[in-house]
Amino acid sequence: MKIKVCGLRDKTNLKELTALPLDYMGFIFYSKSVRYVGDDFDEEITKMIPSHIRKVGVFVNEAAEKILTLAKKYQLDAIQLHGDESLEDCQKIKDSGLEVFKAFQVNESFQFKSLDTYQSACDYFLFDTKSDAYGGSGKKFDWRILENYKGETPFFLSGGIGIEDIEAVNAFQHSKLFSLDVNSGFEQSPAVKNVVLVKEFLKSVRQTKDEQK
Repeated sequence: MKIKVCGLRDKTNLKELTALPLDYMGFIFYSKSVRYVGDDFDEEITKMIPSHIRKVGVFVNEAAEKILTLAKKYQLDAIQLHGDESLEDCQKIKDSGLEVFKAFQVNESFQFKSLDTYQSACDYFLFDTKSDAYGGSGKKFDWRILENYKGETPFFLSGGIGIEDIEAVNAFQHSKLFSLDVNSGFEQSPAVKNVVLVKEFLKSVRQTKDEQK
């Protein structure tokens, strides 16, 4: 089970988190987010991340050219598209050599068939809670909805996952579940995570999922 911690920007907090067995760290390049990295984000911060942790840039309806420029500057490994990006946008970014995660907000009426055209242009999907705004809402959705996902593209499970959800996470199973995406559920303040809680979550989830294999 892979784990991604998203919404980071604090250098001290990030350094503490790199000591944990994380797989992905996410940085939000969307100015309307309270976890926006800022216009003057220090590129040395992402350079300090060890190579075994993949760096993900989160964007919302940004031009592909700008995404690729920022990806090079901050040495990103993957791009998470959290807006209304087209198939062509995804393909252009993937063709550059970056991993592409396409986020979709789901609820009971979501049509998973609509994802078919995206499968070739995305390495992963990310399923988040339906909301009126772009980006995460910090709320959970009914994971039973994902029983309707029959696609081949692996996915990240997102949406308000916190330390109190360990039991539910351990009980949830889907053949295409690739990673958990956590953010606000582990925050002390916007963009600063509680390292102790993240460590506890990692240990419990990894141990249970390994036992389930």
